[in-house]
Amino acid sequence: MTFKELGLREEVLKALNDLGFENPTPIQEESIPQLLSEERDLVGLAQTGTGKTAAFGLPLIEKVDFNKNYVQALVIAPTRELGIQIAEDFKKFTKYIKGASIATIYGGASIENQAREVKRGAQVVVATPGRLNDMIRRNMVKLNQVNIVVLDEADEMLNMGFKEDIDTILSQTPNHKNVWLFSATMPKEVARIASTYMESPIEVTVGTKNAANKDIHHVYYTINDRNRYQALKRLLDFHPDIYGLVFCRTKRLTQEIADKLMKDGYSAAPLHGDLSQSQRDHAMKKFRDKTVQILVATDVAARGIDVDSITHVIHYNLPEEVENYNHRSGRTGRAGKKGQSISLVTGKEMNRVKAIERVTKLKVEHAQIPSGKEVCEKQLFALIDNVKNVDVKEEEIERFLPSIFEQLEGLTKEEVIKKFVSAEFNHFLEYYDGSRDLNSTVSDRDRNRSDDGGRDRNRGRNRSDDSKQRFHITAGTEDGLNKGAILRIVCQNADISSNEVGRIDLFREFSFFDVDKKHADRVLEGMKGAEFNDKPFKIQLAKSNGGGGGRSSKGGGKRRRRERSSFSSSNSSDGGRNRDSRRRRR
Repeated sequence: MTFKELGLREEVLKALNDLGFENPTPIQEESIPQLLSEERDLVGLAQTGTGKTAAFGLPLIEKVDFNKNYVQALVIAPTRELGIQIAEDFKKFTKYIKGASIATIYGGASIENQAREVKRGAQVVVATPGRLNDMIRRNMVKLNQVNIVVLDEADEMLNMGFKEDIDTILSQTPNHKNVWLFSATMPKEVARIASTYMESPIEVTVGTKNAANKDIHHVYYTINDRNRYQALKRLLDFHPDIYGLVFCRTKRLTQEIADKLMKDGYSAAPLHGDLSQSQRDHAMKKFRDKTVQILVATDVAARGIDVDSITHVIHYNLPEEVENYNHRSGRTGRAGKKGQSISLVTGKEMNRVKAIERVTKLKVEHAQIPSGKEVCEKQLFALIDNVKNVDVKEEEIERFLPSIFEQLEGLTKEEVIKKFVSAEFNHFLEYYDGSRDLNSTVSDRDRNRSDDGGRDRNRGRNRSDDSKQRFHITAGTEDGLNKGAILRIVCQNADISSNEVGRIDLFREFSFFDVDKKHADRVLEGMKGAEFNDKPFKIQLAKSNGGGGGRSSKGGGKRRRRERSSFSSSNSSDGGRNRDSRRRRR
């Protein structure tokens, strides 16, 4: 089947031809005809990299009247990177449609400029939930004439705590709209959104629900934690033509690993939430242009990466949530190409490998980290291939050849080859001379452990009160704050899992939340200067410990009022010294 057979307008077909799109992918072939022919809600389930943006974007463009200058279609995405990517794709699809205007709304950029973009007559808005909610509260955008709402990467939006924001946004749209939900996985939370906001939706599934892309080879290497970085470098060296992503669990570690790789001579760049928007855009541009070979990223920052030729995804740390393994791995093996997903795993993490296998219904193969000798052999033949395939600039080099031949006079062909290879290759031989084995021996008990770690991930919410530290922040419901926003702010700024956050209490001008005590210093440090909707707020320790996830009693209101004025002074400069001293003792 071709795109023309799907019944798309000529302007769109011309744009698709410019992009080199000839035949629709399975998710596009299944979704587009149904969305064009019926006014129906739809749930589309397909792995990342299967063409979901065009699957909802092309029928959306067909249904929008670009002669009318008001918002008719809304696409909600979890991150600014993904939102920007979707908007860019839409602009490419509509390049030949007169009057088409696509507005992009996301945090980290001028809200006034974004409001002007909408008011100038944008028919389609692509937005992240937090910034869109802020603009709705300020009456900067009206959604009362929206006919289509697309929830893209719905599973990830829920993981990031956006449910309340989505509820608020959808409440501003007409009841008669169509809702199209696209997701890589279908956890219970996504199914709940479908049942709440959709009426008898069509379901299109490409592949198996929650299953992984079959074009990806999944492999793990067992290591000692102290050898993790050395193992990463050896794997990068073993794949000389790698064009890949390295995933780290925290922003701090992402920056650290990227800095180390660059210092060690690798073509690498970081991508994480502590970078400014211009820095992130610059890193992504270099990666897309392939002037950077390795992008070191956090899960959240990498959500907008839409590059078809990524060869490898390396999990420097396994993700906290099993579902995120699919999202990460799905960055490779796209558009019918083969890819490899590599995990570095300690013996204690084997239970998580088993959980990944069980949830994704795939086999993650165990392999040995290559020896130094194997790396050198791989690098040597990669060098020879590059020499064989190099494009010789005959005219530019011709005037130098007589002098070169004169200097090489007396050397045989074999000697020239040996010397040339040695000049390029000796540093690898020297580096790996006497290199040690980086593989860790994992016992059968560890390897066969079937516990998926779910109980461990949930322990944080059920621990006794003594294990939690209570925090106070100077922002509340009047600032537009909700529980999902607090969860997202804490996890992104403090680099902790959502499972480490306990009870959250919201008030008009301030809020409380609980976090495992072991992360107290990290939360205080990470949330210094944090903002919500471009407005800074302060965070302090609350002396009175609110405890875990249990519900408060009827007398809780009085107790909470007492908590408001019961703050620890350890968030001042003294607190910083105490934290430093604790680090030194550790």
